[in-house]
This record gives sequence, structure tokens and C-alpha cells, in this order.
Amino acid sequence: MEPLFGRVLTALVTPFAPDGGVDYDVAREVARFVVGQGSEGLVVGGSTGEGSSLTDDEKLSLFAAVAEAVTVPVVAGSTFASTRASVALTAQVRATGVAGVLATTPAYARPNQAGLIAHLGAVAESTPLPVMLYDVPSRTGRKIATATTIELCRQHTNIVALKDASGDLPAAARVKAQLGDRLDLYSGDDSLTLPFLAVGAVGVVSVAAHWAGAEFVAMVGAVERDKWSKARKVNERLAESYAFESSEAYPNPMPTKAALRFLGFAVGECRLPHSASDPTLNAAAARVVGELQAARA
Repeated sequence: MEPLFGRVLTALVTPFAPDGGVDYDVAREVARFVVGQGSEGLVVGGSTGEGSSLTDDEKLSLFAAVAEAVTVPVVAGSTFASTRASVALTAQVRATGVAGVLATTPAYARPNQAGLIAHLGAVAESTPLPVMLYDVPSRTGRKIATATTIELCRQHTNIVALKDASGDLPAAARVKAQLGDRLDLYSGDDSLTLPFLAVGAVGVVSVAAHWAGAEFVAMVGAVERDKWSKARKVNERLAESYAFESSEAYPNPMPTKAALRFLGFAVGECRLPHSASDPTLNAAAARVVGELQAARA
């Protein structure tokens, strides 16, 4: 059975114009580009899309712009630490033409598991759209427990997927063992895509697919065909991209925007609190993307 949102999804950056506003035209260009490189779905307004720095109106306009520009499923990052604000915005996203909602564990508050069930359940109840849970404890301070995921799926039939950026492979394996095809599991960490596929993930929600979409498509496809040796070779080819896409000095999405500028897209800089790019980052982007392009040739 094919995953509802596809196998390789790109977590899309949000381009900004020189005046600091969202550049919706460039967002459309980047969306079409990554789809042309093989992405079967897009996540818009998530962490790579600087969702925490966007206003509600900017998010809704961005969701609509990207959904209009492509024919693949668009998943809208419409949630916040506040349950009330998450519900209010999520209730509006269906009108933008998106295919689903990304429901992220609330940051900063660090609720217990009962609180997570109530918060994420309220988001699911606020929309008829299918929901992808996003478990990213490095950003939020709280992991979604396996039992919590199972309970949420039991209570809400429109929760259909999990983007797992916890790095907890044993927990991911337990989720798949318990839920099977009821829940589409995605790697939320590019560097762990291959081991996540090994425990039952259907694909990846990727950062590096902005410039390495063909490689992710090849790796996921090789696993689908049980060609693990080929998948490992592609994974090795992606090692430099994994190291580049986020670091203490240059956290995501700074490197991705540098890579896209190297590719000719006017995505601008990140909004504060991310700092501006510098020559070191720009040179690294040119090297990583250039070497990957050369390897294809």
C-alpha cells in the first residue's frame, strides 16, 4: 500500500525577500524544483521552514502558495506550543488546499504524556485532514512515548503518520510492531533514514532532499526492491550532506538556504534568531552540493 503522503518528502525552507517578508514566488520555485528532483510530498512551515518565526497569516498564505504550485501532497506545519493557537490555525488550513497537517510536540512547556495526548488529540479533532505527528525532542524537550502514539492512533483515525526525529530506533520498531500499516513511519533525521527503513519506515521527511532528492529517492527505492547493498552505497554518498545540513555553528535551516543560494534560488537569509550566513558556510555549501553533482556525472 502506498503511503498517503509519499515516500520522500522535503521539509521546505521559507524564502525571505530582502525586505524580510516571505517571498511566495520563490517558495513556489523551490517547491517545483524539489518535486522535480523526486520529492513525492512537501512539509511547509515546519522547523526547516522557520515556522516558529512566521505569523499565522504568513503561514496560511505560504500553505496556499505551495499547494497551488505543485501536484504532490503538501503537509502544513500549523501547530505551536499553545494548544489553543494550534487548534485555531489548524482549523483554517483545509481552505488553503493542503493535503494534511504536521502536529509537532509542543515546545518549552514539556507536558507529560497525558498532556501530549490531549494537545495532539485536540489538533486532530480540529481538522478533517490527515495528521502527521512530529516527534522531535531535541527541539521540544519531550518525546512522544510509544504508548502515547498508540493511544492517539486509537482515539483519532485521522492520525496516519509519524515523523520520528527522536533517534530512538528501538521505540520506532515497537511502534511499527504494534501499529503496522495503520501508521506510516518516517525518518525525521536524514542520517538515520537507512536504519529507520530497516525497522519499517516508509520513507523520510528530509532536509537534504533540497539538493539531494535523487539520492534519497534512490536509497528508498533500493530498500523497496530489497537491494540493501545499493542502499548502503547511496547512504555513503550522502554522508557529507548529513554532516553539512546542521551543526552547532550552522544549525538547520542555515545550511539549506546556503545550498539553495548556490543552486541559484533567491531564498535570502534566515530570520532571527538564526544569524546570517558567512563565507565559511557558503563555501561549504558549494563544496558539498558541487561534489554531489560531480558524483552523479
